[in-house]
Amino acid sequence: MRLEIPTRTRFVTALLSLAILSGCGAGQADPAAEGTGKPWPGETWPTSTPAAQGIDAAAIDSLVADIEAGEYGLVDAFMLIRNGMVVANHRFSQDYAAIGAEYDTTNHQYNYDHPDWHPYLRGTELHTLQSVTKSITSAALGIAMDEGLLGGVDTPVMSFFEAYEPYATDERKEATTLEDFLTMRSGLRWITTGGYSSALHSTIQLEASDDWIRFVLDTPTDTTPGSRYQYNDGVSVLLGKVLREATGQRIDEWAKERLFEPIGITDFHWKITPDGEADTEGGLYLSTEDLARIGYLFLRGGEWNGRQIVSREWVEASTSPVVRDVAPDNGRPDPGYGYQWWVPDHEGGTTRVFAGNGYGGQFVLVSPEHDIVVVFNGWNIHGGANRQTRRALQERILPHVELAR
Repeated sequence: MRLEIPTRTRFVTALLSLAILSGCGAGQADPAAEGTGKPWPGETWPTSTPAAQGIDAAAIDSLVADIEAGEYGLVDAFMLIRNGMVVANHRFSQDYAAIGAEYDTTNHQYNYDHPDWHPYLRGTELHTLQSVTKSITSAALGIAMDEGLLGGVDTPVMSFFEAYEPYATDERKEATTLEDFLTMRSGLRWITTGGYSSALHSTIQLEASDDWIRFVLDTPTDTTPGSRYQYNDGVSVLLGKVLREATGQRIDEWAKERLFEPIGITDFHWKITPDGEADTEGGLYLSTEDLARIGYLFLRGGEWNGRQIVSREWVEASTSPVVRDVAPDNGRPDPGYGYQWWVPDHEGGTTRVFAGNGYGGQFVLVSPEHDIVVVFNGWNIHGGANRQTRRALQERILPHVELAR
């Protein structure tokens, strides 16, 4: 069935001002950051204009016009930050109740067409992040690693699942390391043929199961761990359980205390699976502005207003192309992959752009060279897009940015 895209009406446009108002609650950089040369958001983000931050305003206007015209399908939000200042912040209205009515209307948290759950959570500003959840899970794991709770990335990962024995295993599975999981080189078989619309897709079967952890643990190996990239949602589920075993806290609780609250995120939702675990393959919801905080934290090397939230070493490892090309045999360049973060642009081992990517059009894109964070939220799950927002930073924004800023 063809998805009809409704007329877009932009209902929120950022009020961008050259003058900075007093008080960080009004959008000014936190005064505690004075003298560092790095503005930090308080309750809200400080604002500026594209021109004041060395970006051609016409390029941004052109991109927004194409989004409104439907070129990028169902886009819900676009936010652009340079030098710590918001220079574009747009929302686009969609009638998801009408769109979802053409499909399955069962009210269930894993029905991706039900408007109570996707893309926004029950009429709030909390937007599903889908697989960007993986990148944030990695950040939470990094904090545990920094605190000495996980050993190193060469730690045998199956040692965290003794309570689930016996499960289907072999020598290759038992040799798998934490880094093998983080880089999607687990060696575990994961069926993705046919995409998420196929009932045979391993993720669809996972989400229909009652015991997610055991479902993944019973998956057989089909390659040697560490030898080949294979995207695997189940591996990210196990990483969430690893963190719980290491810290004694479920990841939603751990992340709230160690990651979210320290950078000003106070409102979030994390889906809970039937076996009582937080869904770390795609279950997190944040507002667009708060997802930008995650990107900005990583842009600043894990620091937030003078406090090191996650070590610079973990940030650099996570956003480096540990896997240089996720599909080396297809005859074309493809993105690299780090620790649950994508590296779409890299050169000579140097990361140019890193990203958290999620189903339906969730992207937090970071260009360290240009001091830029971009966030897109959308819900393109039935087609209808002529262009992809995943490449909008490189194709539509960076060519119009001055470097000397």
